Formats: sequence, structure tokens, C-alpha cells
Amino acid sequence: MKTVLITGCSSGFGLEIARHFLANDWNVVATMRTPRADILPASDRLRVLALDVADADSVQAAIAAAGPIDALVNNAGIGVLYPLEGIPMATARAVFETNALGTIAMTQAVLPAFRARRAGVIVNVTSTVTLVSLPLLSVYTASKAAVNAFTESLALEVAPLGIRTRLVLPGRSPSTKFGENARDRMQGDMPAEYQPLLDEVVAAVRGGGPVTLAEDVAQAVWRAVTDPASPMRIPAGEDAEAVAAAL
Repeated sequence: MKTVLITGCSSGFGLEIARHFLANDWNVVATMRTPRADILPASDRLRVLALDVADADSVQAAIAAAGPIDALVNNAGIGVLYPLEGIPMATARAVFETNALGTIAMTQAVLPAFRARRAGVIVNVTSTVTLVSLPLLSVYTASKAAVNAFTESLALEVAPLGIRTRLVLPGRSPSTKFGENARDRMQGDMPAEYQPLLDEVVAAVRGGGPVTLAEDVAQAVWRAVTDPASPMRIPAGEDAEAVAAAL
């Protein structure tokens, strides 16, 4: 029976990915900064571990506690939706620490075991904002675009070792805490000239139209992990598929 380790499982995409793999008879190591086993189905194939991907000691402890795994899903991420002039550099660094450097740290931590076995899959969850730019997401987009580039470059060096890397690109989703987390970071001083644009973008984010559901992302990640013939970039959700098709 195979084992997957998933980061950022406390809600949204990560929680649904963990549920999906459990339902398909995988062993699941669900990680989150504050462990909560009660949000997932009770199962002897489930372990819930503490993990902060931006903390090196936490990464090493979680990898050691997890034991051998067959797949890593880097899903943990934080967002910021705000004009660049109003984003403190500390916030920008925190976004990169989690979204980009956290992904790199987790990947680096699992590679020795994958290389020794000459097998393993790494799936990184990014976003379709890396395909079609949107205003007020410059820092978030940059952090996720860095993961795209990292993943595609890494693929070239680890494929000869039997290791696969893939990207899953969700669109706009009502099933994550992205909006709530992003609002928590809308606290810098913002020149008044940006307010109309901010109001417009926030309204658009909350508006109607096609969206990405957590189930869409779980299915895309499942495909990325289990189908060796899957493409490098897999859009997840109706809106994401439309964006990818238009390119």
C-alpha cells in the first residue's frame, strides 16, 4: 500500500486531497501547523503530523516522523491581495517563505529517499494566476510562478533517477481560506489612488462565474500522482481549464 504526504491539510484543497487519497486506499500523512485529526475520516491509514514548511526544524521532524513515502504533495500556501506599495517587505518574505521556499525545502527533504529507491512523485500546487496575470496579486503570483519554474527545472534533473514532478494549477476557489488569509495581510499603508482597483478586484473575486472546487484539485492531484502519462501542468477546475485552453 502506497503512502502520500500532503502539506496544508487543515482546510480547503489539502483537506480534500487527503480525503481523496484515503478514499482510494492510500496511506495518508496529513500535515498542518496545528494538527487536528478530527477533520478527517477516522482511519488506521491516516497519520496527522505537525508541520510548518517555513521552519527547517519542523520540516526535518515531519519527514523523519512520516517514514517512507511514495508521493509528496506540496499544497501549503498563503496569499496576499493588495497593491505592492502597501505590502510590507516582511509580508512579501513570509509569502515566499511558505509558497516557494517551503516547497523547495520539502522537496529537498524527500529527494534522498526517492533517489535511493529510484522512485517517487512530487506534485506542487500553484495557481492559474501564473498563466494570466491579475492586479494586486504581484507578490503571490511571483511566489507561485517561482514554484512553476522550480518544478519544471527539477523535472529535468530527477527524471533520470525515476522521480516524477508535476504541477497542479487551480483557478478561483470558494473552498479555500485564500480570501480570508489574504485579507489578514491587507494591513499595510495603501495610497488612496489604489482603492477603486482594490474594490473592483475584491468584488470580482467574490463574484459569480466558473470556479475551482476542492474536489477538482483533489482529482487533479490524484491524476498527477497515479498517472505517469499525465502532463507536467494540470489545470484543476472549470475556470482553470478555460484559462489553459485559451493559451
